[in-house]
Amino acid sequence: MYMSTIVCLFLYDFASLISKFCYCGINKVSSYLNQNVSAGKIQQKKVLKVLFLQAYVSDFNIFITSNVTAEPVQVTHNGKKNEVLNGVPDWIYEEEVFASNGAIWWSPNGNYLAYAEFNDTEVHKLEYSWYGNEQYPETVAIPYPKVRFPIILFSLLADDNKQPSLCQTVSSSHSDHILCSVNWVTDQRIAVQWLTRKQNYVVVQIYDFDGSNWMEKQKFEQTSKTGWVGHVSYVPLPLFFAKDKLSFYKVMSDTHGYKHIHYVKDGKATPITSGKWEVVYISKLTKDAIYYVSNEYKGTAVKRNMYKIAIGSSPSAPQCLTCELYEDRCQYNSGYFSFDASYYRMDCYGQLHIFVPTSNSHFHHFSEISVLEDNKELENVLSEFQMPTMQYGTFKVAGFDLWYQMMLPPDFKKTKKYPLLIDVYGGPCSQTVSYRFKLNWGTYLSSSYGIIYASFDGRGSGYQGDEIMHSIYHRLGTFEVEDQLTAVRKFIDMGFIDKDRIAIWGWSYGGYISSMALGAGTGLFKCGIAVAPVAKWEYYGGHILITPKMSFFFSKQNSTVTGRAKNFKTVDYLLIHGTADDNVHFQQAAQISKALVDEQVDFEAMWYTDRGHSLRGSAYHHVYTHMSHFLQKCLVKPKSAR
Repeated sequence: MYMSTIVCLFLYDFASLISKFCYCGINKVSSYLNQNVSAGKIQQKKVLKVLFLQAYVSDFNIFITSNVTAEPVQVTHNGKKNEVLNGVPDWIYEEEVFASNGAIWWSPNGNYLAYAEFNDTEVHKLEYSWYGNEQYPETVAIPYPKVRFPIILFSLLADDNKQPSLCQTVSSSHSDHILCSVNWVTDQRIAVQWLTRKQNYVVVQIYDFDGSNWMEKQKFEQTSKTGWVGHVSYVPLPLFFAKDKLSFYKVMSDTHGYKHIHYVKDGKATPITSGKWEVVYISKLTKDAIYYVSNEYKGTAVKRNMYKIAIGSSPSAPQCLTCELYEDRCQYNSGYFSFDASYYRMDCYGQLHIFVPTSNSHFHHFSEISVLEDNKELENVLSEFQMPTMQYGTFKVAGFDLWYQMMLPPDFKKTKKYPLLIDVYGGPCSQTVSYRFKLNWGTYLSSSYGIIYASFDGRGSGYQGDEIMHSIYHRLGTFEVEDQLTAVRKFIDMGFIDKDRIAIWGWSYGGYISSMALGAGTGLFKCGIAVAPVAKWEYYGGHILITPKMSFFFSKQNSTVTGRAKNFKTVDYLLIHGTADDNVHFQQAAQISKALVDEQVDFEAMWYTDRGHSLRGSAYHHVYTHMSHFLQKCLVKPKSAR
């Protein structure tokens, strides 16, 4: 049995270096570092802008500089590729938790540096070939814990540079857990969020420095009885600390299963917002108000607006800052605030209409200062093309009102019959349907070939409450697949879909769902495409598959693409994958291919050599050209022309 990744969070004391600080430009610091460490070796760099103290990672070890002329101080000495990583995350953390390649956190005044150590020494390695241009291919290995293997052990340690030895080790109460976030509250207080592998329990632990050790000051625990406790990527959202520097605001599920802002003090959470809608995230906290983004307006889960709610001695009802501002064009908004929230930048992601303000506006105590980008140039370009129109609505499925969107071709007529392409992702807490402006492959297919390009967010999707999202907890490959099939039948019932020309496609989790739908044997689809699909969950990262006992379900044939191989005889199938995919490994496509061959299924496949999960570079243009040709044969050209 392979051991887990060991993650340690170190706190390094730089108090003795503070007196050496030289107030100089950040560019000078970078220039000095470049003289000592080649740019290619710097893996992560964090600058404390107030004091111009810099920490960087080279060869998986951390170095700091206190001024531009001082020699770098090496903080760690045990870094080694694929074994011990200091200050930079391993694959699981970079891809699925932090969404960043950094694991270094400065305290506000620069007295301490927190950093994570990832010990992958005992973790099993995933290997793939890198073909390059050499005579022999190179074998690339990355630590990648899969299902049935422990994933994370975590310790919190304090390190004093006057005595560089471990002062204290504090372990989480759970032996199998994930480090989610690190927040410096003050220079002597740090907050850490831990999530268990089951992803139904999170604990916030706040530590204070007592002069010699970091001691736990307070703890807050959150448990879900129905599924994932987090939001996007199953990870809890960040904490926002109040002016007392101990209580905090946190977005979490309320008693009705909707994500709302809670005020947490002395281990008790009090809801600040409520209703059958969800807070997406907190944008800014000031001493008297919280600014946040939600989908409350008109109960439309696929829209976004910025809100303000007063806190403190005179709380008030939420006040929408963007709901009535350019409402005909801006129905998907966000905002980025100045330090004290006196100013903010409103970002309007719009729809197919382009955001073009016509005059200065005053709204809710804010005055429009300047339009940074009005997209007038883009509007002029698009006016020369025939663009599709968007249609939004809901289908009643399993008792829920679930959202769909359709790109309707130019000059659309309900009396005609159109081919239909379903674009699916379907992962837990995902949301494909939205009022964001869309100019993508679907726009091209709809405008050029008269294809209706549609998406549907079934059970398992996010931002509509835990009951919907948690429907597929421990049940991946069930309801999210069934609901796509139900949606197709409802699209057909609209009367303008050609039931003999329907296809489905998806990428990553969407490739899994499209393959599962094609393999369901319903006869609904003529063809389909899967890019970088999962074949079996046992081949994927262990972070999503809970525990060994709970993985039994995922080994069943009804949750695997390979188990449905024989049903692909009645559809045209295009399988696409990059050979250097470090997320959904090429092993997945290879297993699907093998299963289809074993069942004597004729199918098409395209491998992209040395390309990763996103198929970047020349492969990106090629893959969409290739898929377009495939769909032309399937959906556009009649059989006599094939």
